[in-house]
Amino acid sequence: MLLAEVAQATQRLADAGVPSPRNDAEELAAFVHGVKRGELHSVKDSDFDARYWEVIARREQREPLQHITGRAFFRYLELQVGPGVFVPRPETESVVGWAIDAVRAMDVVEPLIVDLCTGSGAIALALAQEVPRSRVHAVELSEDALRWTRKNMEGSRVDLRQGNALDAFRDLDGHVDLVISNPPYIPLTEWEYVAPEARDYDPELALFSGEDGLELIRGLERTAHRLLRPGGVVVIEHADTQGGQVPWIFTEERGWADAADHPDLNNRPRFATARRAMP
Repeated sequence: MLLAEVAQATQRLADAGVPSPRNDAEELAAFVHGVKRGELHSVKDSDFDARYWEVIARREQREPLQHITGRAFFRYLELQVGPGVFVPRPETESVVGWAIDAVRAMDVVEPLIVDLCTGSGAIALALAQEVPRSRVHAVELSEDALRWTRKNMEGSRVDLRQGNALDAFRDLDGHVDLVISNPPYIPLTEWEYVAPEARDYDPELALFSGEDGLELIRGLERTAHRLLRPGGVVVIEHADTQGGQVPWIFTEERGWADAADHPDLNNRPRFATARRAMP
């Protein structure tokens, strides 16, 4: 019976315009019934929980899947998320993957890493987990977001601070090996085109940044230059439509080398990197 219900729910979500209806119908079925997705077939007809249709109705209204379940998966992490914090996206996983490879290639015993605009803490926690001897610092401005960040970072070794990313970590100036950020980068003019899950549920502070979407990234360029040691690397996520623009912010005249853009798993421009030039 449950598989038939999932098929029906999939159609309802598809009709509502949900981008991944089958995935979400199965995730919600697993969530309500307390099993893993691969175990749905083991749920007996008599054990079907009618609350399934309540959560399907919420998803039909484009409430994010992660808000309904209260969790988001990111690389090897399971994070707590909800209203007030940006839900981490799969595209950012490739950004972190590149950063991990870059840090390992540095051959630094205890690499110093800073995550600006940390949100849920996904990036900082992934780096702390996958680069075991790293010293990871993270900053978030929003108190609403920090309620979730603190939950996720409880018991971790990440140094979490509240503050403005542009002014953060003056005590680390010139010593950082890697600066990474998934900042707000949507142009204000694009508001009506943003998916309802983001526009209506993610905090505006985490989404929009000036008329062209690059306002904060321009500020973070100076912050990263201040924080990094010579030879240190910055990694900044951006919209797939900004691939031609962001590397040009990290110019040789401003003290950078090797500015480049990189695709995500869908082969769309997703993040820019640069190296602080040697003196």
